[in-house]
Amino acid sequence: MSNTTVNKFAITILAAGKGKRMKNPEMSKVMALLANKPLLAHVLEQARKLQPDKIVIIVGHKKEALIDFVNKNFDDIEFAEQNEQLGTGHAVAQTEPNFSEYSGDILILSGDVPLLRSATLAKFADFHNSGRYDLSVLSTSTNEPFGYGRIIRDEDNIFLKIVEEKDANIEEKKINEINSGVYLVKSKLLFSALKQVQNNNTQNEYYLTDIIEILQKQGYKTGAFAGADINELQGINSPADLALAEKNYREMYSND
Repeated sequence: MSNTTVNKFAITILAAGKGKRMKNPEMSKVMALLANKPLLAHVLEQARKLQPDKIVIIVGHKKEALIDFVNKNFDDIEFAEQNEQLGTGHAVAQTEPNFSEYSGDILILSGDVPLLRSATLAKFADFHNSGRYDLSVLSTSTNEPFGYGRIIRDEDNIFLKIVEEKDANIEEKKINEINSGVYLVKSKLLFSALKQVQNNNTQNEYYLTDIIEILQKQGYKTGAFAGADINELQGINSPADLALAEKNYREMYSND
């Protein structure tokens, strides 16, 4: 981390998804190979560079092979289990026992977003800490925002909320600034807000994004940092996504 980032923090990685569109039901989606390594390995390697207090991986579908791989290749990783696929908010809530004694911030990453660099995450943490935010969201802009949650700001460019694609109206769908699914939030606020999340949406899921409005209404300070490259934030949901990620990976690391 850079010298301005002094706050203690831990990392949670979402890795419980089935990845139905990957067409490999016998394997956790985050175990799909990119550059001869599981997607999750790329995320863990970047996470390690940030020197967090601890790392907790949320597992679910085909968890045995995932846990075995992690334990053989990485030290001191904790696990939390999501037995039912009830949304990202529900997934993160399963980590509360892991953080019962923890008072720092929690950086939430996705195990299927393998190209996000530690340097970008360090800049994001600097934004969060220097702005004294209680919760921050990493965002970026793209000409093809379809499928992503949109970052909603007011006329003064103040971050207001995230609206999921499925719940967005016509005007909101025109917005090009999108949610990366990466958050940094004070641990005690995270779990109290998660207990207030409802599933009254088109997916009947508990969205992690809902904690933003919950905390805002309680007077906490939230911010969105448009500091990532769109290629870094590519999620892997299909074989086509994986092929594109291979191409982007070669381009991003060709000079490393």
